[in-house]
Amino acid sequence: QLPTGLYKKVLVILHDSVLPYMNEPTLMMDFLTVAYGIGGAISLLALNGLFILIHQHNLEYPDFYKKLYSLLDPSIYHVKYRARFFHLTDLFLSSSHLPAYLVAAFIKRLSRLALTAPPESLLMIIPFICNLFRRHPACKVLVHRPSGPEDMSQDPYIMEEEEPSESRALESSLWEIQSLQNHYHPDVAKAAAVLNQSLSEIEDDISGLLELSAYELFDKEVKKKAIDVPLEFEQLRGLFGKKNDIFAEHFSLD
Repeated sequence: QLPTGLYKKVLVILHDSVLPYMNEPTLMMDFLTVAYGIGGAISLLALNGLFILIHQHNLEYPDFYKKLYSLLDPSIYHVKYRARFFHLTDLFLSSSHLPAYLVAAFIKRLSRLALTAPPESLLMIIPFICNLFRRHPACKVLVHRPSGPEDMSQDPYIMEEEEPSESRALESSLWEIQSLQNHYHPDVAKAAAVLNQSLSEIEDDISGLLELSAYELFDKEVKKKAIDVPLEFEQLRGLFGKKNDIFAEHFSLD
């Protein structure tokens, strides 16, 4: 049992400053699996070490994707370690051998959470979802179905279900992304509109979007060159706009 602060400090450096120098990195399996089960930021930070053990040392973690799915909550778009988490999630969902129901569950959950996400996160997650569709064409039924239900309660997808296979994501539609096409930020609306067209086979590079900040978005808007827009107007007559205004007899606009 470690204090939360110490847990975070250890997990931040474990994957690159500890595991590569151990004769038997597999000795860390129990520690990392326990940390992964704690939840919150500690689980996010444990992903790096688990990825190395799974990828290089054949660690078997039967409920790995179920746990990864459970980590997707509204805070995931706001946490300090957002870039690290989505970089690893992208790697874990890159295999073409994953079942369609699993990938569809991730797509639906990410889309539902995107409804309350800030613009800088949306500009990252929409291309992320598009990449998942490119890797797993069977999930495109979510896009090709008619627009979503008028009442959210009619959506077959069960957001509260912890087991991805029971979430009924493949029976749903991607109405959440369709609603983002009316987002107040024009770049988000433009990104969401991509799903209305045929997706190219080449995946989007999201590496430059993982650490996009609100400050960078604001700075970009401020630096845009203003375009003079011609306006049509009626020339003012009288002080209050009326032609035979009594005030016009006594006051002048010059």
